[in-house]
Amino acid sequence: MVSQYCLSLRFLTILFILLLAGCAAHRPVLYPNAHLKRVGEAHAQKDIDECCRQAEAYIKANPGAKIAGSTAAGGATGAVVGGAMGSVTGHLGRGAAVGAAGGAAGGFMRGLFRASKPSPVYKNFVDRCLREKGYEPLGWE
Repeated sequence: MVSQYCLSLRFLTILFILLLAGCAAHRPVLYPNAHLKRVGEAHAQKDIDECCRQAEAYIKANPGAKIAGSTAAGGATGAVVGGAMGSVTGHLGRGAAVGAAGGAAGGFMRGLFRASKPSPVYKNFVDRCLREKGYEPLGWE
């Protein structure tokens, strides 16, 4: 029975990752000022890419570690809750295993959501870089 839950959780996790991969990354939105009109959208996108690379190099963020930590915390919490529920029904081991799997999957998803959003420092770095190039960032989408 536990293996059925694990297979279901794996399938849902893989499906969710594929859905996230299909979504566009968060990028700044630029006000159509004179500079943007002069250089054009294609050049502006290259400048955005350059500013993003500079921000990544400067910040040196490690979202993979955050996802792993969130997965571990979710798994531990799920094991405790699942064990408690399993002890009530007389299946302590099964409840703990199912709870750990569910909690780990939930923690993994939470970590993915957090990692998929650029940090405020990253956004500020990119915005400042773009302003120095003559653009007027409005926000992020």
